[in-house]
Amino acid sequence: MSRRVYIKKDNSIKKKAINYFSYVFLIIGSLMLFWSFYPIISFEIYSKYFIKKSIKSPVPDSDSPSSLSQASTVLGSFNVFSNNLRDFTQASLWFPSVVQAGTTSTLSVKKYSLSIPKLNIIDAEVSVGGEDLSKSLIHYLPKSLPGEYGNVAIFGHSTLPQLYKPKDYKSIFTYLPSLENGDIIKVKVNDLDYEYIIYDKFVVDPDEISVLDQQMDGSYLTVITCVPPGTYLKRLVVKAKLRLI
Repeated sequence: MSRRVYIKKDNSIKKKAINYFSYVFLIIGSLMLFWSFYPIISFEIYSKYFIKKSIKSPVPDSDSPSSLSQASTVLGSFNVFSNNLRDFTQASLWFPSVVQAGTTSTLSVKKYSLSIPKLNIIDAEVSVGGEDLSKSLIHYLPKSLPGEYGNVAIFGHSTLPQLYKPKDYKSIFTYLPSLENGDIIKVKVNDLDYEYIIYDKFVVDPDEISVLDQQMDGSYLTVITCVPPGTYLKRLVVKAKLRLI
């Protein structure tokens, strides 16, 4: 019985090429994973230290499951992975406990425009009481118009920064987390121009619906998108108040 086994090393060009390309594909795959997950991880770190997480008024638990809860048994629980199965271009899914479907708006204005100079958003269309976030921003549960006393809640879609397109409503609010106190949001209703100054920014869960409440002590603008980028786990809320000239 032999005690040693000699294996001839394959130094052929074909073998070297296979080894070379396997390392190349491994590096490319690692870079793609980093490219995909970096915005999510970086936002979580940023929000932990620089964006406060404010619990407002969560909806109390109910003993009887809603239709959305029943649907979750098919679609999965409300988390970062399973809720991608839902069509979140529908505004009514952002705060499932408060749905504007079936409500009628008494407001005469059906559309107006919004601009955020810092984000290079110019005259984006806002649909009053709309539903499709792929076609415009949505003024949700409309009770008052910009410039009037009350709280105007505006929803806008976001996505991974790598997929951002400034004129695409499915990614228009991707860089909303970069806004800071003192930044300006401009709104034009018919021929009237209004400027709102940002004074607060925080993250809430989808059941924290007090961000939609009316505030009759002034004219407020609440701009909302989903975070972390590319997911629908939480809601980023940016609050602004009308600048009085």
